[in-house]
Amino acid sequence: MQLSAEKQNKADYIYLILAGIFIASLVSCNLIFQKFFVWCPFGLYTFEISVGILPYPITFLVTDLISEIYGLKRANRVVMAGLVASIFVLGVITLADIAPATSWSPVSDGEFRKVFGLTTVSVGASMAAYLLAQLIDVRLFHFWKRITNGKHLWIRNNFSTMTSQFVDTAVVVGLLCTVGAIDWERFGSLVFAGWLFKAIVAACDTPFLYLGTWGIRKYLGLKGSDEVEY
Repeated sequence: MQLSAEKQNKADYIYLILAGIFIASLVSCNLIFQKFFVWCPFGLYTFEISVGILPYPITFLVTDLISEIYGLKRANRVVMAGLVASIFVLGVITLADIAPATSWSPVSDGEFRKVFGLTTVSVGASMAAYLLAQLIDVRLFHFWKRITNGKHLWIRNNFSTMTSQFVDTAVVVGLLCTVGAIDWERFGSLVFAGWLFKAIVAACDTPFLYLGTWGIRKYLGLKGSDEVEY
């Protein structure tokens, strides 16, 4: 749907905010991933997963929002922007690691390396999984949108995200096991726990996707399953 100049500016501003949230979530995943935590919701299942998984489902919620409102091409652009941002952050961390700490530095070289030492491995594994999973997510989202004629948003949100999240989790854990960052004996449990956590979050974020798409459509004056035209 072609918007007026005023509404087009509003649409661009919303797109910029969503892209910023997406990139911030993606980058933070790679920076905090070395800490693991235990979560046992209602005593039903005990998760032992990285804190890096906490912001990651947000990236899929955002790409689903962008796919729904702005279309396939704009969603793919955000995916590529996230890739560039991850590479840039990797370069900054590598440079910071090379720079020698002063004798009075609150953080020593050893402490810095302990926290960020595996970031290169993490970013490498994350980028490989990220590209594959996000591209699968965007394409499956539009596949289900075509199949359902733009109806049943919950179907394309959950089916696309749960499938792509499994691919993402398996690739990341597999690569980290390959380079020795994680023992192979933990592969199965980490993949299952990671995917299950993401699947639960994907199901829980469906109301927020409905609310977000409804609010943005109303704000921009979009009707039905119309997308912003560029």
